[in-house]
Amino acid sequence: MAETKRIFTFLLRFMAFCTTLSAAIVMASSRERTSVLALSIEAKYSDSPAFKYFVIVNAIVSIYGFLLLFLPSKTQLWRLVVALDAVLTMLLTSSISAALAIAYVGKEGNPNAGWLPICDQVRKYCNQVTGALIVGFISLILYLLLFLYSIHTALNPLLLEKS
Repeated sequence: MAETKRIFTFLLRFMAFCTTLSAAIVMASSRERTSVLALSIEAKYSDSPAFKYFVIVNAIVSIYGFLLLFLPSKTQLWRLVVALDAVLTMLLTSSISAALAIAYVGKEGNPNAGWLPICDQVRKYCNQVTGALIVGFISLILYLLLFLYSIHTALNPLLLEKS
């Protein structure tokens, strides 16, 4: 039973690592240049601080996830992992929220502020951003599951001990 839990945790952490790395790479490689009338427009992720934040957070969480793949299962550091999972889950949530808000404005625009939608002109760029956000949501769900599992694993022995 303990071996099954370790394999389950490893696979979940490996999938979380892969999705955060994929989200960071897809967002960081999103770029498209087009011409509208006589204007040349280049859309790239680095034009938006929210997209930069998304890439940075996903890169940090990817490194964290990669390092945890090699953490021995019998170490006391797993109690620290509970706190770090909580912090990184919150960071993922905030980065996806910020990036999603900017992506929505890019897709729909904001007529009250005079911002026009750009996704009609730069479809490839918008599709890449959408893909990165979808993978980011998957990684958020995986990290939320890992956080809940970490809490259960770290606190369950404490709750079952008899005083």
